[in-house]
Amino acid sequence: MLKEKIVYKDELPVNVTTANIREYPIHFHDEIEVVFVLSGSISLRVGYYDYELEQGDVFIINEKEMHSYAHHDDENMVMMLHLDPSYFSRYYEDLRNTFFITDTEDKNDRSLRVLKTLLAHIMMEILQKGVGFEQKVIENTHNLIACLMSDFQYFSVEGDKFVNQPRKRGNKVLASRLSRITNYIYDNYSRKLTLNEIAENEHLSIYYLSHVIKEATGLSFQDLLSFIRVEQSEHLLLGTDKKMGAIAHATGFSAVRYYIKHFERWFGMSPQEYRKEFTGKAATRETAAVYERAQPADIEKKLRELVKGIGSQYTNSYDTNSSVMDIDIPEEYRTAGKKDKKENFMESLLTIGSNKIAPAIEPYNILQRLEETVIKDESNFLITTPSKYPDTLSSLSILVFNFDEKFKRDVDAVRRNRDILDVVKNYDEEMEILFRCNGMSGDFSVARYRLSRENIVASYEEALKFGSSRNNRAAVLGKWHSLPTVEFSSIAASGTLSIRCAIRGFGAELILIDKK
Repeated sequence: MLKEKIVYKDELPVNVTTANIREYPIHFHDEIEVVFVLSGSISLRVGYYDYELEQGDVFIINEKEMHSYAHHDDENMVMMLHLDPSYFSRYYEDLRNTFFITDTEDKNDRSLRVLKTLLAHIMMEILQKGVGFEQKVIENTHNLIACLMSDFQYFSVEGDKFVNQPRKRGNKVLASRLSRITNYIYDNYSRKLTLNEIAENEHLSIYYLSHVIKEATGLSFQDLLSFIRVEQSEHLLLGTDKKMGAIAHATGFSAVRYYIKHFERWFGMSPQEYRKEFTGKAATRETAAVYERAQPADIEKKLRELVKGIGSQYTNSYDTNSSVMDIDIPEEYRTAGKKDKKENFMESLLTIGSNKIAPAIEPYNILQRLEETVIKDESNFLITTPSKYPDTLSSLSILVFNFDEKFKRDVDAVRRNRDILDVVKNYDEEMEILFRCNGMSGDFSVARYRLSRENIVASYEEALKFGSSRNNRAAVLGKWHSLPTVEFSSIAASGTLSIRCAIRGFGAELILIDKK
């Protein structure tokens, strides 16, 4: 039970658990684990050393490293991300057995900030599960691994612990060579292994190889080999009843006394003392991890607080002006056209600002060109159908705009496009509407045309720059930013068809629903 099996879901090669940890006994797994403390503090024991992690700290637990967590009196929120080695090792040959160290004295280290930002992106994508989120999670994880391999393979021993060496970053030749060397040692530590053997594999002189290892790790070859052997012996000490002689032999030591000597150097106690003290603290069927999973809203809030700029890229799904629209579709369809037409808030805005907010009107124009019957007409949305009563209703069109009375007044008060651009940029309200279309059953195809605030802003900026001297690349990028998002999906309904629409800032969504 020392070995923990990590389960991967949603066809993702990453597993993320964010929780308030109470107790997490000694265990290991085949995966690299990235730890990000979102709030509170926690004690982390990795091998021979105890670390105190506080809010904002990031720590890497390498594959097969024995580790455990212990909580303090305060509540904590810890994000634990595991990387599936069976997936990522296909892309990174040197990932296996690579030794990453993030412990550094500089808490504002640029590379640590990059790691935190990537972790936040991964977590936010998993929380919000937007269209294509799996691709974005995998892409961000690749970037995270690239950051680890670029900036966190360099270490030295200060006092009695390993620390990251920022000054060595960017030396790809050294990083690649060190990865191959440690890989080779991990694969062969249990037998007699010499510096000469590794030097021949690396096509280097013994003298130069010795210098490389010392420069990259702060340890001599023999000390590094002994550390890896001692580290691996921990699995046998806590997971088996083997005697010291058998463990020493299994981990490559020529004699028990050498094993005890090197174990005491790193762990500060003999192997026998270590087994006595920690065997009862290892994970078993009776001593499983105790933690409470954090709520998505709390996770998102902490990420927005800790990682600068993350808030502007994701809709705050848990602090939105949410509403539910229960619509009796058969009744609305039956009475369509028989009601007195009232002024529609959306139409009044679009009429008043038709020239001013032209980049935002296209979804409304599309719906108008369809020439459909209006069956529901509210302040911020229209529902229409191409069906003609009493024929069977098999299609719906839903158009939603996000704005309020103040936005309408602000638009009406300005004249210049530059001023309109400021109004659009500064409107940051969020809305979420769940349309529950009662009386709809069957399999439906759903097409969505989304025009975000960013699309609209880009359109304005393109118009303002028209005729200015810009290179072709800038013109293409400007055009792309202004393009709406079009998505296609399928949905099944029995009695009620539910369609969710969420918009942040001034934007629109046109949804076409057709029964298959």
